[in-house]
Amino acid sequence: MPSDSTPDDGDEAERDVGTDGAGDVIGDAQEAIETARRRLAEVPAAVVVTNHVMGLYELAAIHLSSAPPNLTSAALAIDAVAALVDGLGDRLGADAHTMRDALANIRMAFVQVKSTPSTTEG
Repeated sequence: MPSDSTPDDGDEAERDVGTDGAGDVIGDAQEAIETARRRLAEVPAAVVVTNHVMGLYELAAIHLSSAPPNLTSAALAIDAVAALVDGLGDRLGADAHTMRDALANIRMAFVQVKSTPSTTEG
């Protein structure tokens, strides 16, 4: 008795659905990327860099507040903040002073955590 469908028929149907679905997903993703790129191009670079500095600041704070603190990772994040803040200085725009204060604060926090007797390297 002949089969209503051959294995190839099922495979073809799956390929059609998969390709169409993937094409839609890829097209949507490409459109989203282009929209994000246009929006990002409208934002001053100093604002974007400052946001990254604050992300690194938060990363350092997370490692300092871990139990036990991960001083190696915190130091790397703090050094990255310093490289941007010290390296760019007033080019960070209106937030330059705030970024220098943030750097000083996270450095002080690092020294305090490091000098705590129960602190061990993580």
